[in-house]
Amino acid sequence: MARARAGALLALWVLGAAAHPQCLDFRPPFRPTQPLRLCAQYSDFGCCDEGRDAELTRRFWALASRVDAAEWAACAGYARDLLCQECSPYAAHLYDAEDPFTPLRTVPGLCQDYCLDMWHKCRGLFRHLSTDQELWALEGNLARFCRYLSLDDTDYCFPYLLVNKNLNSNLGHVVADAKGCLQLCLEEVANGLRNPVAMVHARDGTHRFFVAEQVGLVWAYLPDRSRLGKPFLNISRVVLTSPWEGDERGFLGIAFHPSFQHNRRLYVYYSVGIRSSEWIRISEFRVSEDDENAVDHSSERIILEVKEPASNHNGGQLLFGDDGYLYIFTGDGGMAGDPFGTFGNAQNKSALLGKVLRIDVDRKERGLPYGIPPDNPFVGDPAAQPEVYALGVRNMWRCSFDRGDPSSGTGRGRLFCGDVGQNKFEEVDVVERGGNYGWRAREGFECYDRSLCANTSLNDLLPIFAYPHTVGKSVTGGYVYRGCEYPNLNGLYIFGDFMSGRLMSLQENPGTGQWQYSEICMGHGQTCEFPGLINNYYPYIISFGEDEAGELYFMSTGEPSATAPRGVVYKIIDASRRAPPGKCQIQPAQVKIRSRLIPFVPKEKFIPKTRSTPRPTARAPTRAPRRGRPTAAPPAPTPRPARPTQQPGSRRGGGRRRGRLNSASRAFRDGEVRLVRPAGLSSGSGRVEVFVGGRWGTVCDDSWNISGAAVVCRQLGFAYAVRAVKRAEFGQGGSLPILLDDVRCAGWERNLLECQHNGVGTHNCEHDEDAGVVCSHQNPDL
Repeated sequence: MARARAGALLALWVLGAAAHPQCLDFRPPFRPTQPLRLCAQYSDFGCCDEGRDAELTRRFWALASRVDAAEWAACAGYARDLLCQECSPYAAHLYDAEDPFTPLRTVPGLCQDYCLDMWHKCRGLFRHLSTDQELWALEGNLARFCRYLSLDDTDYCFPYLLVNKNLNSNLGHVVADAKGCLQLCLEEVANGLRNPVAMVHARDGTHRFFVAEQVGLVWAYLPDRSRLGKPFLNISRVVLTSPWEGDERGFLGIAFHPSFQHNRRLYVYYSVGIRSSEWIRISEFRVSEDDENAVDHSSERIILEVKEPASNHNGGQLLFGDDGYLYIFTGDGGMAGDPFGTFGNAQNKSALLGKVLRIDVDRKERGLPYGIPPDNPFVGDPAAQPEVYALGVRNMWRCSFDRGDPSSGTGRGRLFCGDVGQNKFEEVDVVERGGNYGWRAREGFECYDRSLCANTSLNDLLPIFAYPHTVGKSVTGGYVYRGCEYPNLNGLYIFGDFMSGRLMSLQENPGTGQWQYSEICMGHGQTCEFPGLINNYYPYIISFGEDEAGELYFMSTGEPSATAPRGVVYKIIDASRRAPPGKCQIQPAQVKIRSRLIPFVPKEKFIPKTRSTPRPTARAPTRAPRRGRPTAAPPAPTPRPARPTQQPGSRRGGGRRRGRLNSASRAFRDGEVRLVRPAGLSSGSGRVEVFVGGRWGTVCDDSWNISGAAVVCRQLGFAYAVRAVKRAEFGQGGSLPILLDDVRCAGWERNLLECQHNGVGTHNCEHDEDAGVVCSHQNPDL
C-alpha cells in the first residue's frame, strides 16, 4: 500500500508551490543535478542531492545487515520510504523542523492507517530506524505508538502528502494568489541608510557591494554584509541636495569601469550648484593606492557637466555596456511638460537633456575629456550632439543591462529603463541605438502634446509596458533576474513604483514578444516563514541593484528625505525553489581592510499574515497596441478614476461633523470612516476610526502620513488634509480593536482598505499609537 502511494507521487506531482516546501536545512527544495538512485521519486524535485542520496543508501544497506532476512524481505519497502522522507520537499514538516531550536523527529510524521499497517508488519524495524527510547517504550501499544508518530498538521503526514493536490499542484513554482500577485520573500541586507539611491559592484571578484546615499556618501560592504566604518567615497560637501522629501537632486549614480580590477577607475553622477545655478556633473575618480576600500578624492576628473534649468528631472543613471562605453541618462531639465524651446529638450538633438548619452572614457578627442563612439547614431549630423545615443526621454530613473539567459545568452545586452511620466502614465522601455521614446509628444502609449504626436516624422518607439497613475506615480526601473540562486525567476523583469510602493514584474512571451504583467506581493501564510526571511518593506522604492553574482536587490525607505536614516536594502527571495546545493557557491577574492568593520545587525521582522497585503484592484495595461498614427489608446480596460466623483463639501461616505457614533441610524459599508474628537476640538479633526467586517476600529500610526490623511478627509467631504496626527493626540480608542496597521496610501484611494496595509486586524501596536487627522475646507497654504 505504501509503495503504491509513493508511486502515485510521480503521476500527480506538477512541478511547480501552493504550500510551504522546506528542507531540513530550513531552505527551499531544489532539482538535483543528477537522478537519485535510492530516493528516485525525488529526482525531479526535493531536498537531496547525489551525496545525500548516497548517504541514505549506506544507511539503507546497514539497516539490511541488522535485520533478519525474512523480516527484511517484508519491510525493506517501508525502510526505504521512511529514509527517503529526508528528501521530501516537505521534510521540515515531516520531521517538525520548522523551528530550528527544537530537536528533529527521528522518524517522519506518519498518517494513521500507514502507521497501523507498518506496526502490524514491521514494528521491530523502528528500533533500527530510531534512537528514540520513548518510541521504543511504546512499541507494544498500537494506539499510543501511532499517536506518538502522528503530526498535528495532518495535511503533511506521510504518505498522504504525496497525493495531496493542495500541496503538490504547484510545487516548485512561484505561487500567485487569487488576484495573480506573485508571492516572493525578502532578506534584509543593510539598513540605517539615508535615501540609498544605488547599489553596485566592482566586477573585481571581491563580491563587495557599494551603496550610495543621496547626500554624497558611498559605503563599502563585504560579502558577509559587514560595512566598513570609513566611507568608500565622501563628496557630501559638494553634492547639492536638501532634507526636503522628494528632492531629486543629489548623488544619483555610480558605475565602476569594466577594467576596474586593473585601472581602479569609477564614475559618479551628482548635482552641483552655486547660488541660483545648478548642473549635473559626471566625474571620474580613482581608488587610493594605499587603501582599496577608499577613493582618492584628489583624483577627481570632471568628464561632463550639463546645465539644469530646473531642480527636478535630474536623471542620474550611469552604466557601462558590453561595448565598454559609458551610458549616461539625463532628465529633460525639469518643470512640467518639457517647456524648453519649440519641441522641448527631449526632442531636441542638439541638447544633452532628455537623452541617453554614450561616450568613450578610455580616450579623448576634439578637446573633450572623452571620445565619441564612432557608431553613435547621430555622428556627422550637424544638428545633433554626437554624444546622443537615444532621445525623447522624460526622466529615466534606473536602467539596467540584461546579463542574458545563463544557458543560452538570450536577451544579453538589452537595455531596460523605467521612464517617469508626467501626470497619467509611467512606462518601461527597451532602449535601442538611435531610438526616439516619444516624450513630450507621447506619455506612455497616449498622446501628450497632440501637435507633436501627429507628426509623421516622429517615428518614436513605444514602451514595452505602461501603467496609469491609479497604479503608481513614479516608476523605478529594475533588472531582469539572471542570478543563480532562484531558477524560477530567470527572465523576470522586476521593478517598482516609488509612490505606491508596488513591486511589479514583466515576463516576455518569446513567441509574441509581448510582456505579461504580474504584481509582486509578500508571501502570505507560511510562504516566507523561513529563518531570516521577512515579508514586508518600506514603501518608497528608490532603486534596484545586482550583486556580482547576479542576485537581485532593491532599496527603499520609510521617509524619502536625504537626511533620514530609514533606508533599507532588501534581497529578493523565491521561497518555492532554489538552485542545487553547491551550484551557486562564490569564492570572493581577499580584500585588505584598513578601517574598522561594522557587523550587520538586521532590524526588520517577519509579520505573520493570513493573506497578501491588499492592493488596489485597478490593473495596468499589459501590452502595447498595434502601431498606427496617431497611436491608439492601450487595449486594456480603463482602470477606475484616480479621484472619486464626490465634490468637496459633500457628506457622502458617512462623514459626521461632530463624530457622533450614531451606529444604529443606517448600515455601514466596509471602509467607511468617522472622526471621534475630544470636546472643544474643531470640526474636521479627530481620531480616525474605520468600519470593517461589521465593527468599528482604530488605525495605528505606523507609516501614517499626509497621503493617508487625504484619503480620510476626502471621504468625509473635506477638500484638504492639513495634518496626519500620530501618538493618539486626539485620544485612544481603547474600547475598540485596532483594525489597520502600516497603512501606506498614494492619496487617490477611495478608502483606507484600498491602501497597502498589513491585513485587517494584524498589527504590532497599542492604542497609544492611534492615528488621527486634521481636515479643512480651506486651502491651508492660502
